Amino acid sequence: MQPLERLVNLVALLLEARMPLTFDQIREKLGEAYEHGDVNSAKRMFERDKDILRDIGVPIEVVATDVWEAEQGYSIAKDRYYLPEVRFTPEEISALFVAARSGGDTSAEDAVRKLLSGAEGGILSSLAGEGIAEIVGARDPRLPSLGEAVAGLRRIRFSYRTAKGETSERVVDAYGLAVRGGHWYLVGLDRDRGEVRSFRLSRVSSDIEDQGEGSEPPPGFRAADSLQSGPWGPGEPRTTALVAFAPDVAWLATKGVAGAETIRVRDDGWTETRVPWLPGESLAGWVLSFGPDAEVIDPPELRDEVIARLEATLAAR
Repeated sequence: MQPLERLVNLVALLLEARMPLTFDQIREKLGEAYEHGDVNSAKRMFERDKDILRDIGVPIEVVATDVWEAEQGYSIAKDRYYLPEVRFTPEEISALFVAARSGGDTSAEDAVRKLLSGAEGGILSSLAGEGIAEIVGARDPRLPSLGEAVAGLRRIRFSYRTAKGETSERVVDAYGLAVRGGHWYLVGLDRDRGEVRSFRLSRVSSDIEDQGEGSEPPPGFRAADSLQSGPWGPGEPRTTALVAFAPDVAWLATKGVAGAETIRVRDDGWTETRVPWLPGESLAGWVLSFGPDAEVIDPPELRDEVIARLEATLAAR
């Protein structure tokens, strides 16, 4: 057995042992490691290995194995061997994240990804189940300044373009950052509207201006919990679509869809329902999942999207 393998096996054995092991027990369990015919020679080899491990920081202890202290055993003090759990305060997590995102150094990003893989708190505490690899890789030039705003509980001002293309100035107390569908969102208290809102970073159309000290988030706040998501895709819907469902699926179609509202049941038994909608392809795919049992009535652009996808599917056959 090679010396390195012998040392590794010895450490593993002592870490797994519930009680201190005598040299004879160690020799028996490790087999060929100390199988020298001469017991004294085998013991000297063991003592050399023990000294080497101690020199590199492995805390091997010698303890008595009986009340008369007639025989000695060996063990590793686990509380001294294992490193303590890595813990960060929310402020430290936020600082690490902002530093890694600001420097453009991929090695720094890799290091932060490993450090924060199990961390809780700070601006990364509620990322809606997204993987850290995806989060670190999702680049946005506004992240550093927004990360600093969240970490410092600052009030910020920026121009924001809605899904309808309307642009307005927003003043927000920055509470947290969250990721949905590969997109970053700022979550905070919209001062003009008096409620917590989410803002997709790709729709922020200006620099982030610091407006001073902001407010504290509500107790138990998690950014991900404030980020709406549904058949319309990730983000906050700003309008609605009117969809009709066949009698067989109407009772189930919108179950669990926040904001869905039944408008009427037609004479043919179909139910017209108003569903939150964020322009994009997600709601079209959801409607198509019901096959012939769902029909878009309004708006025309959503209806056209559904028809176009159906035609593309038929053409591909």
